[in-house]
Amino acid sequence: MSDARERVFAVPVRVYYQDTDAGGVVFHAQYLSFMERARTELLNASGFDIARFAEDDGIVFMVHQIAVRYHRPARLNDLLSVSAEVVKMGHASLVFRQKVERGAQLLVEADVTVALVERARERPARIPDKLKRLLERGT
Repeated sequence: MSDARERVFAVPVRVYYQDTDAGGVVFHAQYLSFMERARTELLNASGFDIARFAEDDGIVFMVHQIAVRYHRPARLNDLLSVSAEVVKMGHASLVFRQKVERGAQLLVEADVTVALVERARERPARIPDKLKRLLERGT
């Protein structure tokens, strides 16, 4: 992951009616769903199956903190690009930097801290070496 651009992963997202308010503008919390999709797809593209990980190892990903900045609204039927990149790996957490863009226009950006948690005991869980290696390798 020497070049930062190589670490950025993006998915296209079309804005549907269900994503908007009565004025056709994306509801502020919906951006978080778009970002969740991008994080999941980043892990999938890295070769890490979070559903299998939860089932086999009993470890789940939980959002711990979000710092979000809204710059411009997205609107009904816009085609957006939602990106995710891992900018920090702790012992039991990952920090993702995420952006929602329409073409070259930055609409929303966020830093999302995700904790790995043992599902049964609701205690922090160490990031497995396999996941570290996959994320360090990039997508």
